[in-house]
Amino acid sequence: MNWTGEIAIFSGNAHKRLAQAVSESLRVSIGAVEVFQFSNENIFVRYLENIRHRDVFIIQPHARPVNDSIMELLIMIDAAKRASAGRVTAVIPYYAYGRTDKKDQPRVPITARLLADLITTAGADRVLTMDLHAGQIQGFFNIPVDELTALPLLSKYLLSGRDDRQDYVVVAPDEGTVKRARNLAYELDAPLAIIEKRRVGNDEKVEARNVIGEVSGKNAILVDDEIDTGGSMVAAIEVLRSHGIADVSSMVTHPVLSGNALDRLSQAGLKELVVTDTLPVDNSATNGIKLRTVSVASLLAEAISRIHSGESIGDLFS
Repeated sequence: MNWTGEIAIFSGNAHKRLAQAVSESLRVSIGAVEVFQFSNENIFVRYLENIRHRDVFIIQPHARPVNDSIMELLIMIDAAKRASAGRVTAVIPYYAYGRTDKKDQPRVPITARLLADLITTAGADRVLTMDLHAGQIQGFFNIPVDELTALPLLSKYLLSGRDDRQDYVVVAPDEGTVKRARNLAYELDAPLAIIEKRRVGNDEKVEARNVIGEVSGKNAILVDDEIDTGGSMVAAIEVLRSHGIADVSSMVTHPVLSGNALDRLSQAGLKELVVTDTLPVDNSATNGIKLRTVSVASLLAEAISRIHSGESIGDLFS
């Protein structure tokens, strides 16, 4: 169905700067909506303009505070459906709880599936997201899901101004990121290495054991979908150092950066961290690390435009 002429972009409180950049790229005004908490922490939503029969896109990554961001999104979807929106697309640049995508221990939940059920039950007609932690999360939804990747944007940044690519090796910090790292290695025409990793319990401790591939004397580019506490990255840097790496940079889509992550990375000797703005980034306190942010606003805007007009999303990456 063609929804031309009826598009409406709205944002919760999670990442208004990104939503504004997307709306500017689309050359439409961001919609007026109230989203706030009462003193009892109950969330209130009210659309301040007519959205009847319009094609509504709600831009809301699961940013801190994560559970508030999720509840805002659910209530905004429900309010839009009750206001007779023609179609509601949840634009979730960063999808939280992605690591709980399977039962890997007894008596644990599959929260990524639960969250998908909540978004669907709230009334979303489709989801637009980016670089899910596990591709199988798409299958948790029984509504259409379009998953974008920031890899072309990040690889374009890495290619610019780097004439010494022959000295680089792309490194997957664990087996789960091999495909992403392989794709970047192809783009950069660089070799690939893989780190054998083991996560210890549920306390976010990581043990890196071995490196598969030649890294000695090279400059490593560590690739991952997200960086949280920095534990995996620090463990990877330590094992790379023990194998004679020269310098280490990292390319990550989602900058969660919990707690003292930047401190840990700086102490481990990370030279540069390239991220996107799927989550808000504070560039004021980088602890000596070169922190570079690549915006995904134009990519999200193009995807929204294609969904709105019934064009192919896949053609964006072909």
